[in-house]
Amino acid sequence: MAFIDDIIKRAKEEIKTIVLPEATDIRTLKAVDIISKNEFCKIVLIGNKQEVLNIAKENKLDISKAEIIEPKSSDNYEEYVNTFYELRKHKGMTIEKAKELILDPVFFGMMMVKTEKADGLVSGAAHSTADTLRPALQILKTAPGTKLVSTFVVIDVPNCEYGENGVFVFSDCGLNQNPNAEELSEIAISTAKSFKQIIGKEPKIAMLSYSTYGSAKAEEVDKVRNATNLVKEKAPDLAADGEMQFDAAIVPEIAKSKAPGSNVAGKANTMIFPDLQAGNIGYKLVERLAKAEAYGPICQGMAKPVNDLSRGCKAEDIVGVVAITCVQAQQN
Repeated sequence: MAFIDDIIKRAKEEIKTIVLPEATDIRTLKAVDIISKNEFCKIVLIGNKQEVLNIAKENKLDISKAEIIEPKSSDNYEEYVNTFYELRKHKGMTIEKAKELILDPVFFGMMMVKTEKADGLVSGAAHSTADTLRPALQILKTAPGTKLVSTFVVIDVPNCEYGENGVFVFSDCGLNQNPNAEELSEIAISTAKSFKQIIGKEPKIAMLSYSTYGSAKAEEVDKVRNATNLVKEKAPDLAADGEMQFDAAIVPEIAKSKAPGSNVAGKANTMIFPDLQAGNIGYKLVERLAKAEAYGPICQGMAKPVNDLSRGCKAEDIVGVVAITCVQAQQN
């Protein structure tokens, strides 16, 4: 069974409600059509109802099972305005500004999740990561005990002998620009939890670098090595090792020569990149050149499930991220 088929099967076990605020994006409506046929969650679209229905009709898409909400005419509009104002007034928020922001589909959708009228939200096909995550941090905030919000991407590589039958988690690919050693260790620990939650297997964490076990000397290599030591101190039960190069992390033959004795090298499935540039480039390289499915960036550390999409995503990618969001909501 393909990775995403298993996730959809799990999503069907407990039906959740997911908000899609980019209701006039054709990819979103194609995704709703697919989701409706699979019946693994309830969908709420935020936008002008007639415009959304017209786009669906023009493209012969069935979105009849989705609820469409227009913020201004919603019975909850005033409630959301007042709640948002109370949440942000210490930061200078005014009622007038709150009224304006809650008309925005992303902000309105976040308020639905905040007030438990929905279980999660997926956006990013037509919004930047900042435009998706800023409202989430303002309204939903971080989960208790979370030191750092970060993101991961699930990569499913066809006909691949490496990782977890070709499935990997890459992090951080969407949020933290240049984490220090402490932050990198927190990203690794959060990603290990996410791997177990979403994939259902034990994470084997490779702390990636262009160096393996001191083969290069540089400040950025020291950062990864120090982060690895912090992971081992904070979470000694996790299988984590580094610093190591990508080939040493996944290829057993190379692992034997570059990292002999490692409990991770040659069998890693959870890949922690040293910075955002490397992570973002890395996942898109694998997605395009290996014809892999890439789901995310998925957020970890948020109080409620909110997930970002690449603006280059396909409708099928949205379906996958919605299914993952449902599984997160089941375990939230």
